[in-house]
Amino acid sequence: MSQLERFSSIYARASERKGGAAGLEALLSGCLSDDEIRQYRDAELLSAMSRQVFQSGFVWRVVVNKWPEYEKSFFGFEPHKVLMLSPEQIQARASDATLIRHLKKTQAIYDNALMIHDVAREHGSLAQLIAAWPTQDIIGLWALLKKRGTRLGGNTGPYFLRGIGKDTFLLTDDVQGYFKAHKLVDAGFTSQTALKQVQAVFNQWQQESGRCLADISRILACSVGDNRI
Repeated sequence: MSQLERFSSIYARASERKGGAAGLEALLSGCLSDDEIRQYRDAELLSAMSRQVFQSGFVWRVVVNKWPEYEKSFFGFEPHKVLMLSPEQIQARASDATLIRHLKKTQAIYDNALMIHDVAREHGSLAQLIAAWPTQDIIGLWALLKKRGTRLGGNTGPYFLRGIGKDTFLLTDDVQGYFKAHKLVDAGFTSQTALKQVQAVFNQWQQESGRCLADISRILACSVGDNRI
């Protein structure tokens, strides 16, 4: 691995590309506090999670436009109500023209409702688990969502966390490109070795800058490539 670039240098480069510090800061949105994360109801998290599953590899605008129909068809995403659906009812919703015809993603709503139900029995709620998870090991929360949930691997789980305000970096093309170009990883980004190396780098930048991982990730993306933040 090469010597780690100081985050102040990354920030300066990103600022220059965005017309100054004010322009860069305007692109940053931070994250929610642990107490704010704890306020989420399980239904809200299941809705956000399910929407991210559908948005993965699909036109986001279409998903957003159809989401009110999903809220009605899945009882406001209350997990205990979703779990009352029969396989035939899941199939019917996966074939409904007012929704998106995708059986596996529709089934994931049910499967993730079950996951959230189980997590709530163990931790009080999914929000409690997410809020308590240390950002210094955010990749561990990625792994848990992938293992216990359905279709939450890859960037889907991290984008879900980012969407609800949990502090996390994202492995966008620009972020991956930076790590490769600077030889900061020894393996592919799907490996635990590489993910631990990325986490360690972000942790060091966080200690240096005092910023949240989400904003560090955005600033890094703005400093290189196509600025996919």
